[in-house]
Amino acid sequence: MLVFVKERLAFLSVPKTGTTAYQAALADRADMVVSDPPMLKHAPVYRYNRFFRPMFDKVCGVELELMAVMREPVSWLGSWYRYRQRPFMAGKPNSTAGISFDDFVLAYLKGNKPGFADVGSQANFLKSQPNGTGISHLFRYEDPQRLREFLEQRLEVTFDLQQLNVSPPMELQLSHSVEARLRRKCAEEFVLYDSIA
Repeated sequence: MLVFVKERLAFLSVPKTGTTAYQAALADRADMVVSDPPMLKHAPVYRYNRFFRPMFDKVCGVELELMAVMREPVSWLGSWYRYRQRPFMAGKPNSTAGISFDDFVLAYLKGNKPGFADVGSQANFLKSQPNGTGISHLFRYEDPQRLREFLEQRLEVTFDLQQLNVSPPMELQLSHSVEARLRRKCAEEFVLYDSIA
């Protein structure tokens, strides 16, 4: 998470959406960088609302707008699948080694997900709270130019991005039947992604 108090902006870090690169590029410009532990670095809206929002309200007297990046849902799952294919994951419960992408997605669709497929939900991460706390600025991972233009204008800064924390390259293809099940069971993910202007 990156916080810019003067600009009244908090950049939440949805996992597997390239936010580590933005943290590295903008850390010197930010008033606060939450890079560890992962539960705080990747604080979803509900956790921001519970812990961070009251702090900024009481200590700084500001209400921050929230921004985030969302990745196309199949691509997002593919990134998690590839990330958990890394060699050092071999033999660990979260490894996807020896598991097909179809089987990974089918496991993700289960109510009681096995460890390797328990990767959360972008829609749940970004869900607005009853008190109105929610994402004011949502960007598609696949449209980095729009995100960059927003940040450069809002923060009055230019920056260079490096690729960091990247999943290993791999061609992935979901079968039509599994993708149809994913789109039906996780419809809110696709609806939210499609709603991004």
